Amino acid sequence: MSQSPLSLNRIFKVWLPLATSWLLMGMEMPIISAVIARLENPKINLAAYGGIVFPIALIIEAPVIMLLAASTALSKDWASYKKLRNYMIVAGATLTALHLFIALTPLYYFVTVTLLGSPEEIIEPARIGLVIMTPWTWTIAYRRLNQGVMIRFDHSKIVGYGTAVRLGMDILVLAIGYYLKLPGIVVATSAVASGVTIEAIYIGFKAQPIHRVDLKPAPVLQPPLTYRAFGAFYLPLVMTSLLTLLIQPMGSAALSRMPHALASLAVWPIVSGFIFMFRSMGVAFNEVVVALLDEPLSMKPLRRFAMILSITTTGALILIAATPLSSLWLEDISALSPELFVLARNGLWIALLLPALSTFQSWYQGVLLNSGRTRAISEAVALYLFVTGMALWAGVVWGKTTGLYIGLAAFSLAMLIQTFWLWARSRKALHALCVRDACEAA
Repeated sequence: MSQSPLSLNRIFKVWLPLATSWLLMGMEMPIISAVIARLENPKINLAAYGGIVFPIALIIEAPVIMLLAASTALSKDWASYKKLRNYMIVAGATLTALHLFIALTPLYYFVTVTLLGSPEEIIEPARIGLVIMTPWTWTIAYRRLNQGVMIRFDHSKIVGYGTAVRLGMDILVLAIGYYLKLPGIVVATSAVASGVTIEAIYIGFKAQPIHRVDLKPAPVLQPPLTYRAFGAFYLPLVMTSLLTLLIQPMGSAALSRMPHALASLAVWPIVSGFIFMFRSMGVAFNEVVVALLDEPLSMKPLRRFAMILSITTTGALILIAATPLSSLWLEDISALSPELFVLARNGLWIALLLPALSTFQSWYQGVLLNSGRTRAISEAVALYLFVTGMALWAGVVWGKTTGLYIGLAAFSLAMLIQTFWLWARSRKALHALCVRDACEAA
């Protein structure tokens, strides 16, 4: 009896709630930046959040950020889930302690002054924000672990609802902070910390019936998942996230040493946050590939969906960059001054390839995850880090171009080379999938 190929409609139904979740997360940075821009000392507070607090918080959470992909792939029975949960608890506690150690000791000045070279006026405001962000890592670890279970057992809609809860809390705290006219960095970090905490509580509550109905009765995996096997699978993913997130502080350090440093750091969270809203559509595709690639005749429909998605997101970004919609977003909504608006609008053109590259990276990474070749993903990220680092270093040495432009150009070039490497390293796995689907079709 012949089998029907995976339909684009089915892929869309799995992708949509995840994409909605990622889009809502992508909206968080632009909304926060828009509120900061309307409070006192907007340039300083935007630079403190985008140039210090956010990059440091991302680096600290690196060892847990890939728990979503790991949980989606490995939480096939209760015993496997408990091993992932134990890792989450230990890593969450350790990284939260590290977060506090950086924020509350002289190590903070070594990181911000010596390593990042941050402008003096943003260092103390950023320290306050970093302390407020303490719940960030542990709540994200808990949330991503359970979101993976939801995706694995076809409850991905809850992921989107959780992000909506988070964004709602963000907006509530931002509104209160704006009304009270609190410092922008306090308002921003309080909103983010509150948002991730309420989302983790919501996801934990909604995960309980899934544990009871789907996960605990699932057939016991044979052979069982061991900590050694989990480590072999997850360590390359940790290195991948660590190397990827190193780009944030590297970018901040480079922008701080190039022309128009304060303006570039102030615009950076607005431009990168806006572009990420388009990239998020492709980022969400990674878990879709991991969840659906094992189904019969799935390779070609998933590849076709990736092509459609990349064309759509890139076209949407071009439309905004080329029309007055850019002014609507960057000036009217984000409240950028005319000087910063020009800087931001030019940056959009440099980053036009990023949405499509994010989609294809998710496709190739999903294929590699499905085949167990996670080392290739780490190789690609290491290459990405090297290319970005060299391009940023060249921009600092040259010292004649605005830092924002150099940063976006460096990331675009590095992502292009990273995508090519992922394609090259996934060819064997893609060939095996072609053979599998051809056999099943026959």
